[in-house]
Amino acid sequence: MPLDSAFQALADPTRRIMVERLADGPASVSELARPLDMTLSAVVQHLAVLEASGLVRSDKVGRVRTCRIDLPALQAAERWLVERRAAWERRFDRLEAYLAAPVENPKAENPKTRRKK
Repeated sequence: MPLDSAFQALADPTRRIMVERLADGPASVSELARPLDMTLSAVVQHLAVLEASGLVRSDKVGRVRTCRIDLPALQAAERWLVERRAAWERRFDRLEAYLAAPVENPKAENPKTRRKK
């Protein structure tokens, strides 16, 4: 399932850094590697995971590979999160209403059942 691979790819902090950088616009592999404390080979492996998940695509012109975010895949993940958030907000709203409702005291006297002395 594409959504599973997208979230699996985003589970790694290095790949999230790369996606955050690509949110600013396309970047070469060497530009993506610059702030990371790893070999270029390791960066390429992370990019392969991002590409396999559909979140990132790249084009090679000459010796330069340029990467960019693939918006439809990212939007699918975002849509799933938004739907889950909406469901949880509805549940919390119902809980809040339940907790705000007045509580009847079962030990309090009911005027209709009060005994006359």
